[in-house]
Amino acid sequence: MEIRHLQCIAEIVRLGSFTKASEALHVTQPTISKMIKSLENELNIEVFVRDGRQLQLTDAGQAIFSYAAPILQLFEQLQAELHDLTYLNKGHIRIGLPPMAGASYFPEVLKRFQDRYRGIAITLLEDGAKKIGDQVAEGAIDVGVVLGPVDAEMFESFPLAKDRLKVILPLGHPYADKPRIALAELAEERFILFNSDFALHSRIINECRKVGFDPHIVFESSQWDFIGHMVGAGLGIAMLPDTVCRSLPASKVCAVPLVEPVIPWLLVMVWKRESYLSLAAREWIAFTKESFGVGAALGNGNGSNDR
Repeated sequence: MEIRHLQCIAEIVRLGSFTKASEALHVTQPTISKMIKSLENELNIEVFVRDGRQLQLTDAGQAIFSYAAPILQLFEQLQAELHDLTYLNKGHIRIGLPPMAGASYFPEVLKRFQDRYRGIAITLLEDGAKKIGDQVAEGAIDVGVVLGPVDAEMFESFPLAKDRLKVILPLGHPYADKPRIALAELAEERFILFNSDFALHSRIINECRKVGFDPHIVFESSQWDFIGHMVGAGLGIAMLPDTVCRSLPASKVCAVPLVEPVIPWLLVMVWKRESYLSLAAREWIAFTKESFGVGAALGNGNGSNDR
């Protein structure tokens, strides 16, 4: 039994005629008759009483017809929902955004996307890039923003924005007037870092070790603005991307370029390689590429995850 058999029976009963039903379904009357006959042969029953001029259902036909209406209604609802999903009138996307990236780059992008696709619901996970990368890899979220380079075997990706870290110092710090600071010069400083869910946590520690010291970490936080205020209060120094530094209060802190080494901050959009992506998620990826001016085809990163 197929859905078209139920459609035929429902139309024949509704219109009281094979001829009218064939016209409503845009098929020939012999086609309708053949479909009903094939169903009867398949189920070894008769659907319609064939005596006399009045069209009547048999008991078996009545049983089929009683189920036909709710089944066809559900089928129509399914078709409507699939249509909405296909044409992005509805859908759901789970997106991971690190706080710094979310605040600096995505409010307007999200607003324009919602204006274009009002039926698509978005769930945002705000967390460190390291944790976001783990969640994308596990399939807990559809797409996420992490720090590059990324694992090309695990993720498909494309770059969003490139920046570099600066040293955040309280006003009055001896290094506040320097044009640039080498990382080794900070060996005796008290460090305020993001917590271990953030890729910058381990990245800064590793870079410090490369130049010969373990940073003295006095505070950890998940909020970049709180880190800035702690620096302003004289609790330590921090490292943040230049884009974020511009949002910190100039009356309390200053930002000095970090050199030897320069530590890049590359934002990358990632999704799990060879995993299912909904139409809504695919449209978000395409929309984000357009918004950030990424012209190449969906590409791959290389290396390891970061926040």
